[in-house]
Amino acid sequence: MIILGIDPGSLATGYGVVDLRGNRARRLAAGCVRPQRQAPLPARLLAIHTAVGAVMAAHDVQAVAVESLFNARNARASLVLGHARGVILLAAAAAGLPVLDYSPREVKLALTGHGNATKEQVSWMVCRWLGLTSPPASLDESDALAVALCHGLRAAAPAARAARGGAP
Repeated sequence: MIILGIDPGSLATGYGVVDLRGNRARRLAAGCVRPQRQAPLPARLLAIHTAVGAVMAAHDVQAVAVESLFNARNARASLVLGHARGVILLAAAAAGLPVLDYSPREVKLALTGHGNATKEQVSWMVCRWLGLTSPPASLDESDALAVALCHGLRAAAPAARAARGGAP
């Protein structure tokens, strides 16, 4: 399964594409969309929408996993982050892809076993899961790869239980 993980932001949106086959995970692509800081919000949102759509098309993505909103510094920051998530969800819907939402705590718990892990701990585990020799270029990329891996782990768990004859 090819999963696109996204760590949304209006100034930096991390993305990571992971190919999960059985218990093997491989990074296909990762990066960070950084619209011009001084650009008006609609222009930044268009840049995010366009870039995310291009990543989906380039990698034959089968599912999109997005980090959910958390309580930002203030209401305006939360609203702007919601706009960024909205254009990402729109790109996924336009591509006909299922979208799954994971809280930062869920992602940390899935990868590290601790819901309060630091970003650096998550980055280290991303390297371990994907067999990377060096960490991703930014924490935004690392977080996006972590979201994709989290979805892969969550999606694989029911199938593994069913294969063992357990309840879903």
